Amino acid sequence: MQIKINANDIQQNIASGTIACILILVITIPMISPSSSSQAQTINNNNSGNSNIKIETFQEDSKPYGLTYGEWTARWWQWAYSIPKDVNPAYDDTGRYCTQGQSGPVWFLTGTYGHPVDRYCTIPSDKAILFPILNSECSFAEFPNLKNEMELRQCSKKMEDTVNYLEANINGIGTKDLNKYRVQSPLFNFTLPKNNILQLPPQTTTQAVSDGNWVFLKPFAIGEYVIYFKGGLKNLNATTSATNSAETNSSNYAFAGPYGWDYPVTYHLTITNSSGYGY
Repeated sequence: MQIKINANDIQQNIASGTIACILILVITIPMISPSSSSQAQTINNNNSGNSNIKIETFQEDSKPYGLTYGEWTARWWQWAYSIPKDVNPAYDDTGRYCTQGQSGPVWFLTGTYGHPVDRYCTIPSDKAILFPILNSECSFAEFPNLKNEMELRQCSKKMEDTVNYLEANINGIGTKDLNKYRVQSPLFNFTLPKNNILQLPPQTTTQAVSDGNWVFLKPFAIGEYVIYFKGGLKNLNATTSATNSAETNSSNYAFAGPYGWDYPVTYHLTITNSSGYGY
C-alpha cells in the first residue's frame, strides 16, 4: 500500500533555542524504558511463527528513552557525520556497514543517494529503529553565509519544503500518518572525521539545524522483516531556488539536502536475540 502526502499538508514541529558555544558533543543516552505513546499496526512476521506481530511507532510528542523526537533526529545527524565516507552506511549498497557507529537504544538507518538499494542488516531485538524518508540539514560550516540559528532553520525548512511524496511500509503494510512526523531539530553540534562525507577539513566542528520526515519504530520481535521507503520531490529548480534564497550553495554538500536521496530503499532486517550482542 502506498501513502501519498501533499507537501502542503506536512506539519512542522520547530524547536527554538539560543545558539550555544561550539563544542564537541559527548553523547550519553539514558537507558530507560521508552514512552508508552505509540501507534500500533499488525503485520506478518515471516519467521516468528506468529502472523499477528504488532509494529509500533513512537508518537511525535513522545520522549523515547528520555529524549524528544527532535533530539533523536539530531543524534541521527551526529551519527551520520561521524562516520568516514568509505564506510558510511548512507553510501553502502549492500548493508555491510550497517553496524558502523551504532550504540545506545536506537538503531539508525539511512536513505540512498543517486540509485535504489537493497541492504541486509542484522539488528538486536532490544533496539528501536529510526530512519528518515527524506531530510535536510544546514550548518554554519556548510553554508557560511548563514549567520544565526533562525537562518539555519529557514535554510533547512526551505529545502525540506520541496518534499511532496512520502512512502514507507513494513512487510508490505504501509505506515500510517506519515505527514505527522515532519520534525525540525533543536540546534546541535557535530564534528567531522577524516574522509568525511562533506569533504571539509577533519575536526571541523560546527552547529546545525535539521528538518525531515521520519519513521521511529519501537523494537521489533525476533524474526525477518522488510522495510521499504521512498520520498519524492518537486522539480530540481524548486530545490535550487530554496537553497539559493537562503544564500547557500548545496551542490557541494549533497548530503545536506533531500535532492538526490529520492530513490527507493529496501532493508532486509534480521532481528536477533539481543543477548550477547555487543551494543
